[in-house]
Amino acid sequence: SFGQYYNPSKINFGLLRVLNDDKISGGQGFGMHPHENMEIITIPLKGDLEHKDSMGNTAVIKNGDIQVMSAGTGVYHSEFNHSKTDDVELLQIWIFPDADNHTPRYDQKSIADLLKPNEFSQVLNPKDKGNGVWIHQNAYMSIGEWDNDVEKIYAFNIKDNGAYIFVIEGTIEVEGNILLRRDAMGIWDTNAFKVKSIGKSKFLIIEVPIHR
Repeated sequence: SFGQYYNPSKINFGLLRVLNDDKISGGQGFGMHPHENMEIITIPLKGDLEHKDSMGNTAVIKNGDIQVMSAGTGVYHSEFNHSKTDDVELLQIWIFPDADNHTPRYDQKSIADLLKPNEFSQVLNPKDKGNGVWIHQNAYMSIGEWDNDVEKIYAFNIKDNGAYIFVIEGTIEVEGNILLRRDAMGIWDTNAFKVKSIGKSKFLIIEVPIHR
């Protein structure tokens, strides 16, 4: 639940608070606004996004990048479409931190070298637990870019975590459930689950603690 959408049974999935599937028109965006005590991850899917914040960071986040901002004790930021004419499409994910009042921080990197065809390519992890960007939480994010009829088992990195699977493009099957473009599914109380691609597909797995 976020903004105009409210469902009391879907306030969050474990410590995953928000998954926004945003489209921002050319020349449009969000002016300076505050956040605190939240780990905010941005993944452009099409186009480029301009970022400015009260920590002094000014950046353009491109398709193929991942950005993380730990809001901690409090930060202001703005986000605008870098293009005056073309839409930008992005995913923005909010995850509760492992503790309140961390010092705010910013990081951004290309994920091109992390993405491997037909694998669960990890792009986000806890500090010192991988090669992606990191956040203050025992959470992991992996992107799958799969050809047709690839089948693999996803094993949780941490026992008792849950996983939120989101289909960016294409169709996949998760433990017998067919998920189409922009469908999502949560899985918990298990150690692993099976994913199969039906045609070419791209999907995101967000592994988070279920309980804070």
